[in-house]
Amino acid sequence: MVRFAGLLALAILVLSASSCAAPPSKEMNQAQGAIDAARAAAADRFAAAEFSAAVDALKRSEQAVAANDYRLALGLAIDSRERAQNAAKMAVEERANARGAAERAISEAATLVQRAKAQLKDPDLATLNPRVLRSPRMTVESAEKVLQEARSALEKEDYPAVTRALGGITAELQAALSLIDAAASPGPARRRR
Repeated sequence: MVRFAGLLALAILVLSASSCAAPPSKEMNQAQGAIDAARAAAADRFAAAEFSAAVDALKRSEQAVAANDYRLALGLAIDSRERAQNAAKMAVEERANARGAAERAISEAATLVQRAKAQLKDPDLATLNPRVLRSPRMTVESAEKVLQEARSALEKEDYPAVTRALGGITAELQAALSLIDAAASPGPARRRR
């Protein structure tokens, strides 16, 4: 019985050693394929940390193969594949979130522009000195140009550029609307004495 247990232990040792006697080419190829798929899903932009970790794990796996440490190479290749797959999933989610936020920001700015343009067409404002509404009109014109830039960036899926383009335009439009409202409303009624 003792001899059988010893032979069994020796067989397990030989099998485990032979399973790591060759480079884990299959796993490394799978990791590279997962990295390529993650890159195609824009993980390098939307899940950069996880994508970078996957690439780094595959490089370390290649280094382990060069050092004939196939067990380590196998573990790193598997880690690389899992990280790349995770990065691809994260990228899809982050990309959708970024697009949604960009679309909402454009929609909000466009709504404010339309409100301001409608209020500027109010016939009651035609009697005012044109200088009173010069600033709000300039803000609306500027906002329309900014919206064009933001929409162009959205088409290119450059969501950070959408955010940069819109910048503080929403606050500027709200301030312009306040100026228009103030100009349109009659002055405070004076008390009679």
